[in-house]
Amino acid sequence: MNDKAKVLGMENTCFKNSHGIDEEGHYTTAKDIAIMSRELITKHPNILKYTSIWQDTLRNGTFGLNSTNKLIRFYEGANGLKTGSTSQALFNLSGTATRNGTTFIAVIMRAPSSNVRLEETKMLLDYGFSNYEVKKVCEKNVVVDDIKVNKCVGKKQQVIIKDDISILSDKGAKLDTIEKITFDDNICAPLNISDAVGKIEIFNKETNEKVGESDIVLSESVKKSEFIDYLKEIFKIYLIKNNT
Repeated sequence: MNDKAKVLGMENTCFKNSHGIDEEGHYTTAKDIAIMSRELITKHPNILKYTSIWQDTLRNGTFGLNSTNKLIRFYEGANGLKTGSTSQALFNLSGTATRNGTTFIAVIMRAPSSNVRLEETKMLLDYGFSNYEVKKVCEKNVVVDDIKVNKCVGKKQQVIIKDDISILSDKGAKLDTIEKITFDDNICAPLNISDAVGKIEIFNKETNEKVGESDIVLSESVKKSEFIDYLKEIFKIYLIKNNT
């Protein structure tokens, strides 16, 4: 767990156990909890289908169960994520909410009660939705170029942006960006449709800060050419030359 935390950039976390109960030297921060939460909902978005459930039943309907995350019931767009409380850590909540395709994460730690952690989380989420917006600067599946693939004769291959690229900015603010496209060296067949062959990076034009990126992939799989394919290509070139 500590190795994974370092990979994620959780610089102020130390796990002493896997259950979260108070133990000497076991600690984290609100920022690190937010990083962990972001990793979970972006890599495993289906988790929100379960964390957004307010009430359910068990044992063939004989036992009712409510979520400990009251945000789900009392906040528009709330869909997660995790509550926690111990005698030392007090009341904590990593809350998520989505509106118009934008999701914010708010983390409250050491609240004196569950009601306080709820209200403080709502205030943070309100601030996010009121002051920031997500702008899409690149759409997935957009064609960016045609490239030649080594060990594959014939036409060039179409390459596309793999994922949407969105930027968080102040509401109403104008953000000028520039894009940089780079391709891998020695791109060789065979290649699958999901194989990355390059990268597109988006930079803030004013600060030159990188604000987003996505892999560039082939729009279709490419097979490695065989000897007969090379003969056909040579014959095609021969016909063209003799007909001009």
